[in-house]
Amino acid sequence: MLSGLALPVDLPTRAGVVTLRTAGTEDLDALMALLSDDPISAARGDSGLEENRPAYARALERIAADPANAQLVAVSHRRIVGTMQLTVIPGLARAGADRLQVETVRVASDCRSSGIGAAMMRWVADVAAPALGATLIQLTSDAARADAHRFYERLGYTPSHVGFKLRMPSA
Repeated sequence: MLSGLALPVDLPTRAGVVTLRTAGTEDLDALMALLSDDPISAARGDSGLEENRPAYARALERIAADPANAQLVAVSHRRIVGTMQLTVIPGLARAGADRLQVETVRVASDCRSSGIGAAMMRWVADVAAPALGATLIQLTSDAARADAHRFYERLGYTPSHVGFKLRMPSA
């Protein structure tokens, strides 16, 4: 839940103010819709099908129960328009620096280019990372997400590493 973060918080965007808060179980349908709204996620199985609801519910419960994790949602006019997961990773490298991993950054397709994603990511850099003692923010982005790469680079992120993944068989 990342107790060092003062949430909820209002973030100004070009589309107006959005409220960033911790996701709850009541947000599960909206989170599933955000994931399935993204063609790359949908191709990986995030299709928003009701049959997958129990797996998403378990995942959200595990994130909420882990003090090093938080799933956040951005809300505008009572509608969830964005989400991201934050994870603090303690490490030995970089003289024992803690890293803040940002995952599952999504903004509803009809709200993209409105400044919501930028406001969320600026809050991560300006507020969350310092509050959590993280000296490095890191994220991965699918190689096919050219628009996302330009977005992150505009915010000051650099493509400094090559990521590798190994897909494991489902249990």
